[in-house]
Amino acid sequence: MTSFEVWTRGLARLRVDCLIAGVFEDGELPDETREIDRASGGRITALVRRGDFAGRAGEHLLVPDLPGLRATRVLLVGQGKRGSLSRKSWRRAVLTGLGALSRTRIASCAVALGRPAAAELDDYRLASATAELTGVALYRINDLKSGKKPRAPAINRVVAGPVTSAAAAKRGFAHGAAVAVGLRTLRDLGNLPANVCTPTYLANTARALARRHPKTLRVRVLDQQAIRRERMGCFLAVTQGSDEPPRFIVLEHRGGKAGAAPVVLVGKGITFDTGGISLKDPPAMDEMKFDMSGAATVIAALTVAAELNLALNVVGLVPTCENMPSGCAVKPGDIVTSASGQTVEVLNTDAEGRLILCDALHYARRFKPAALVDIATLTGACVIALGAHHSGVMANDDALARELVECGLRADDRAWQLPLTEEYGEQLRSNFADMANVAGRDAGAITAGAFLGKFTRGMKWAHMDIAGTAYLSGAQKGSTGRPIGLLSEFLIQRAGR
Repeated sequence: MTSFEVWTRGLARLRVDCLIAGVFEDGELPDETREIDRASGGRITALVRRGDFAGRAGEHLLVPDLPGLRATRVLLVGQGKRGSLSRKSWRRAVLTGLGALSRTRIASCAVALGRPAAAELDDYRLASATAELTGVALYRINDLKSGKKPRAPAINRVVAGPVTSAAAAKRGFAHGAAVAVGLRTLRDLGNLPANVCTPTYLANTARALARRHPKTLRVRVLDQQAIRRERMGCFLAVTQGSDEPPRFIVLEHRGGKAGAAPVVLVGKGITFDTGGISLKDPPAMDEMKFDMSGAATVIAALTVAAELNLALNVVGLVPTCENMPSGCAVKPGDIVTSASGQTVEVLNTDAEGRLILCDALHYARRFKPAALVDIATLTGACVIALGAHHSGVMANDDALARELVECGLRADDRAWQLPLTEEYGEQLRSNFADMANVAGRDAGAITAGAFLGKFTRGMKWAHMDIAGTAYLSGAQKGSTGRPIGLLSEFLIQRAGR
């Protein structure tokens, strides 16, 4: 467990294993580094002037045994051009520094990087980001390799500053550490293979979380019979091709006033997606284990709420199953009846996420939510539209959409609002049912949102498509932990914290 502290002045007197200090690309030193430089007799200036360190963003250099310091080492970190200093570039420099130290046996460090204006990075944001990024730097992928595991990173004490309000920083450390716990939960679940992280595994994870927080968390898990009693015909259609039993998880954090309308989060939990009868191409199909990232995000968000004991009622709903081809699988052209009573013509069985979500969104009505947000790796079309940089946001309430986008900006976990006007819903017309589950290639991310919108009338609802942001592909394959930063900020703000 890492402990967090603040420093206000006197860097030369800080007794830590390493000071993380910034250098700008033009050779100029931030005020914090200048203080270290003066105490060491100008050694850093000499290093920079003779070209040993250029200060480019992403670079770092470990300098041991500088005179005049109690710290035994200084890690110089490039902060790029002074004119481009921002909260985002500061976060990148912090992660560069902590990431470099996490590969050593250094146990304590002080973050003393050049800092943007307080309006952009106040004491609370500095502390919360430091704690969160420490968690990111120390995270190690939960691989199932048989060989001996490398030793865990040694960092157990981080000092951040300079700050003027210790109280604001203390609150920030607590929030950032809780986000780091949620991020680790999300990434661990996402990275597990589908033969381990099954619907039953997700349900057991939710149960274990409730056992750790018995005062505020309650969990209920619906099995296949209970799902059938809820008349979730769309959800059952997706799961009917798999031998793995489905689960519907209801996880409640009761931190607000009794009877107060909750925030309801719904997460897509397809633990493996073959596409069903509309089978996907084999290349990169292994990455479809990440199709439950929305479900993992919801469980992680409830983890954050419980860790912070947020004064807010939060409900997490997770419909979870596999989408498999078999003799029992739903077929293109089949018509299924949703829990709302609306019928759906299944034109493409690979558009299954919206089918399990629509029944979960209808189930959310019983909670009379103050806000309803679903999170899903829903469409490749969103990846084409926004790439891996922004999550897509669509909503029937513009204020809620703006709230989510602004939370993403503050958390450096960005999202972008896409339009959701009535024309997109009209593209889902069917000759044989109330609607089809797909509407062709044009605006595919938005028509998927429009489909979900047909089940949310009368509720303040937003849809987040995280298909491009939830995980990395290829050689760097793995869960990114997004959008837990955005959702944590959303819940913390809603709780008035």
